[in-house]
Amino acid sequence: MSRSSKLIYHFMKKYVLIIAAATFLTATAFIVPQQNAKSEASEHPRIEKAIKELESAIDYMEKAPHDFGGHKADALADSKKAVKSLKLALAYRAKEDNKKK
Repeated sequence: MSRSSKLIYHFMKKYVLIIAAATFLTATAFIVPQQNAKSEASEHPRIEKAIKELESAIDYMEKAPHDFGGHKADALADSKKAVKSLKLALAYRAKEDNKKK
């Protein structure tokens, strides 16, 4: 193996390890709050229902062949943002509830 091939191999190996570590840390950061948020969702059924309804509407709009008079892209973006905000609200509530324990 030539010197340049060895350098490329070592660079790629380090790159893959860094990407794998970053992916693991990112996934862990999202999984734990989601588990708490899921348990919190049972405490706030209206928010849980709103999330499910919005996700259903998003799925419907994404599959729809028309663009709803040019409003489809904005409606999808706003709906996805709303789902994210509601999930963050549940995660926050779960975090606060865990502080009390």
